[in-house]
Amino acid sequence: MGVLYDYFRAADDEAVAALMAATNGGPLVGPAAPAEADVVEAKGVDPSVVLGQAVSLALDVPWAVDLVGDRLIWPDAAAAQAEHDGPWVVRLGDRVRDVLAAVAEDRLPALADRWSRIEELSWGEPAGMLPVLRLLVGLARRAQASGQHLYCWMSL
Repeated sequence: MGVLYDYFRAADDEAVAALMAATNGGPLVGPAAPAEADVVEAKGVDPSVVLGQAVSLALDVPWAVDLVGDRLIWPDAAAAQAEHDGPWVVRLGDRVRDVLAAVAEDRLPALADRWSRIEELSWGEPAGMLPVLRLLVGLARRAQASGQHLYCWMSL
């Protein structure tokens, strides 16, 4: 089993903290998940590297380690330093939301094809990345339209 990554949108970090409290740290999908959560399951798509490469391809710029601008927001820093072994939530930079939201529908197939060829996705099928990319773009559009931010819940 690999690391699980679930992307979701929320108004702010406080709303995420409340969501984590209500779900005992997640997960945000499955039978115990809150019905109001807008979540995209993206197993194997970590925010910094794999999602970051999709963003770099959409922008047509080289990937860089700080492109996504993610930062840990849950648990708080003290809990994270106390040998916390997950889960965690990071907030993605709003630039990621805006870049994904701006990807035109007709660009998605070619972008997904290029994204599927990165080394980190060598385990997957190229055709399988288009639905994931469509879901992430849709989530970003809904977040942008409602003035929300994108977050990633991850667990080992």
